[in-house]
Amino acid sequence: MISEIAFFGEPEPGSPRPFSLATRAGGLVFVSGQSAPHEPAKGIVRGETPAEQVRQALAHVAAILAEAGSSLERVVQMTMLITDPGDYAACNAEYVKHFPNGLPARHTARFGVPTDAKVAFACIALADEDRPS
Repeated sequence: MISEIAFFGEPEPGSPRPFSLATRAGGLVFVSGQSAPHEPAKGIVRGETPAEQVRQALAHVAAILAEAGSSLERVVQMTMLITDPGDYAACNAEYVKHFPNGLPARHTARFGVPTDAKVAFACIALADEDRPS
């Protein structure tokens, strides 16, 4: 049986963001790389410290997971992307607070995007079994 694919947060035509925020298929939810939201015109300002950005970025990921039928508690693999390896310890100190029931598998990589983001996350999570794909 072929599983359906559901897309969440698809970009508008012509968007500079050519990817969906998440996809759901085969009992899994895949979340694209997400940093802390930053929209000063709407009063949303990314935190200045690595810990603030981790907290805000994971809250953003949690909201995307919820929309797609999952949660941080169901994450099985996380990717942490950081711009400055010097922030690694500070990012880890905040990160572990968001997974009190066990840490998902994770890898960390350095990234560079045209923003002031210090950290971003992408993940794979189990989908809620009560919600069809």
